[in-house]
Amino acid sequence: MQPGDLDRVHALETELFPEDAWPRAMFDGELAHPTRRYWVITRDREVVAYAGMMCIPPVGDVQTIAVAAEHEGNGLGSALLRVLHEAAVDAGATEMMLEVRADNPRAQALYRRFGYRHIHTRAHYYGPGHDALIMRCELLPAGRDERSADGRTIHEHR
Repeated sequence: MQPGDLDRVHALETELFPEDAWPRAMFDGELAHPTRRYWVITRDREVVAYAGMMCIPPVGDVQTIAVAAEHEGNGLGSALLRVLHEAAVDAGATEMMLEVRADNPRAQALYRRFGYRHIHTRAHYYGPGHDALIMRCELLPAGRDERSADGRTIHEHR
């Protein structure tokens, strides 16, 4: 992700997460922070998906993953999660954490396919009545050839 992507990223953020969208300034701050890394996927020069992580080894943390509604179901979320895992391993992380809305079963299913397990519930994390599931997975160093639950060869979890 580059500063020039931020207008479209923020527009997509507010479209997808109207109740708890990050302010534009937060994305600016994230790009400038040394422990954060962000990626975008574009189609015809338009940002259609993005993801970011914080990594302070031995732990990586998924900060966000978002895919435009018209591009859901095409593997973009999986592709971004793979990139996050690879980057975290390269940075020295051995585990990855994330928060996901308890009322978002589609995202939870994605994370479970990558080996994430629910370890805690944070009540009202996304506001009154909107809990977060805290999920965790172990990361493998590159070179380990294992199969994910979706049958694809991956190198980032066990």
